Amino acid sequence: MSHKALYDIGEMPPPGYVPKSMHAYLIRQDRFGDPIKAFQVEQVEVPSIKPDEVLVYVMAAGINYNNVWAALGSPVDVIKSRQRDPDYVPFHIGGSDASGIVYAVGSEVKGLRVGDQVVIHCGMWSPDCPVVRSGADPMFSPTFRIWGYEANWGSFAQFAKVQAHQCLPKPPQLNWEAAAAYMLSGATAYRMLQGWPEHAVRPGDVVLVWGGAGGLGSMAIQITKAAGGIAVAVVSGDDKGEYCQKLGAKGYINRRKFAHWGMLPHWKDTGAYSRWLEGARAFGKAIWDVLGERKNPRLVFEHPGEDTIPTSIFVCDTGGMVVICAGTTGYTAGVDLRYLWMRQKRFQGSHFANDEQCAALNQLVIAGKVDPCLSRTFAFDELPLSHQLMHENRHPPGNMAALVGAPRPGLTDVP
Repeated sequence: MSHKALYDIGEMPPPGYVPKSMHAYLIRQDRFGDPIKAFQVEQVEVPSIKPDEVLVYVMAAGINYNNVWAALGSPVDVIKSRQRDPDYVPFHIGGSDASGIVYAVGSEVKGLRVGDQVVIHCGMWSPDCPVVRSGADPMFSPTFRIWGYEANWGSFAQFAKVQAHQCLPKPPQLNWEAAAAYMLSGATAYRMLQGWPEHAVRPGDVVLVWGGAGGLGSMAIQITKAAGGIAVAVVSGDDKGEYCQKLGAKGYINRRKFAHWGMLPHWKDTGAYSRWLEGARAFGKAIWDVLGERKNPRLVFEHPGEDTIPTSIFVCDTGGMVVICAGTTGYTAGVDLRYLWMRQKRFQGSHFANDEQCAALNQLVIAGKVDPCLSRTFAFDELPLSHQLMHENRHPPGNMAALVGAPRPGLTDVP
């Protein structure tokens, strides 16, 4: 049987055979803009791997907002930011979540073999970095990058190049698309809720989860429940609230019933500040109504940022923590410092997760305690559409994925 230099999408090369070229969705600088136009399929050479790297045949790829940003070229031009990299190419192959099959391993890789079925997490760093070599959390390394966004050769292609430590066992009960959908959002949520020991979720802890029906929020609700905590979701509609309750939330709050969102008024503007305070107190009471008792959240799971941080810090319990991983409504957030120092609250930033946290999240999925919340599967040629829907906030709750190598949805193993 002769081997081909290029295989069609959904046509699997013989195990372990790496063709010369592959189909991939590329973003180029001259077409930055709406994702529906920025993503285009091209043929490129399959990347070579270094001794500590692995080449994975991608069965399915998860859809995340970071590659909406990549398509727009804003807030960062990810192509320009890599111009000094030794393996620079003038295009971006996105995709920061994947499930697939190992097709090649570097000479220094241990514990992985050709044919292994894996999921991939998106945390990358240089093993030679002094921070990493010291044994410190590699998330604090200046070399840390998000694969498929800050680093190239992501999952929107037939083959993905990753560091070996990024590969984890695929949960055997999941089909390829579900296995591709949860790692970025799930591991991010896991670190936020379990990565800061003094404020790790304990049994009985109340956790306020912003965007409870989204990719991050759906993971946070389930992780909180698995740890014995009590999740209260914040959503934009009753249908999304009911979805959160099915995932294990105690109840939900419809944020559209409140109008005090936005930048915090200056404390000397007594009229405006009083109106904001009235709204924040009403929101806090809504939490008590869900719980059936006057109990404040020990943890607030934040990512909207600018519009919500003042309220999150206000309702957080004394000695509690507001933990944030994004700023989807803006990056400039006002804080009434009195609530931080007098009530000894913590405001903690968090960004993705390390290997141990990714593995812990993966074990929760394998054990059936966290569901990937896959809401829609796209065909490979619908990948630009999936990002356009996300850009326009018209995507469904939970997480999304696109088929790449898997020829049809629902497959749990090699077809």
